Amino acid sequence: MPSCCRQLQGKMAGLEVLYTCVADRIGCPQDAVVCFVHWEMIKNGYRCIGSGDEPRSSDKKSELLPADWNNDKELYSLRYKASDTDTQVVLKAITVDSTLIFNLMNSSTKQVSDLMVSVGDHVNADQLHTFDSVYKDPDGLAQKVKTQLLPAQTERKNRREEEEEPPRRREEDSDPLRMPSRNPRQGGPPHWPDPLVPPFAAGGADLDPFGSRGGGGMIVDPLRSGYPRSGFDPSSGIPDILPPGAVPPGARFDPFGPVGRRRPGPDPDHMPPPGYDDMFM
Repeated sequence: MPSCCRQLQGKMAGLEVLYTCVADRIGCPQDAVVCFVHWEMIKNGYRCIGSGDEPRSSDKKSELLPADWNNDKELYSLRYKASDTDTQVVLKAITVDSTLIFNLMNSSTKQVSDLMVSVGDHVNADQLHTFDSVYKDPDGLAQKVKTQLLPAQTERKNRREEEEEPPRRREEDSDPLRMPSRNPRQGGPPHWPDPLVPPFAAGGADLDPFGSRGGGGMIVDPLRSGYPRSGFDPSSGIPDILPPGAVPPGARFDPFGPVGRRRPGPDPDHMPPPGYDDMFM
């Protein structure tokens, strides 16, 4: 057997078994396409429960096609149920010339998806009873079924995985008062917002009293404020006021008078005494 045939059989091992089971019922290319789409439904978590639109007492989940699945070559109608939930869908295929129009409807939500398949592009009409060569481009047809006919299937699987998530994890994630984990293996330390950046800047002067981060601060200190300083160092002393060393280096110093050189006092004679115009004084 050629290697290409072995690879094809490997990819469609389940489909080969299904096709062999219904080979005596396949009478036209449309039957082969419906059989293929049915198998894609099975692969994506659905089980066939019967044909037609209405439920029957004989309905049961199965990977096989029901006995009357292709009685009507113009309109195929099959019902499916998800293997892990109660979700039911109805698959219909309408023959229009050489095209099959598939319609898949969720019975509960009425959500509908469609797929158009050109039969001649995917089935060799003269090889209907030879599985190795009946399908053309099976990978392309499978991709169309998954992306166009079953777009909600991925969402359904995501919801199911979410439901299977440990309840404790879900409760923690939904708790608005829960503190972020401090375990570095779970994403590192939490990121706290800067309390001095809007909108948390209210009261910033209390948190940064000296204005070291560019704010105004709330304490006026000529040695630590953000304003330019004259270079004055109180630890060197203030002539006639403080001796050197009276203020420890780096200590806060609140000036109690003019800082720097002592200014001369007023001239005692800068104003005439009372009665200066008395010539006898």
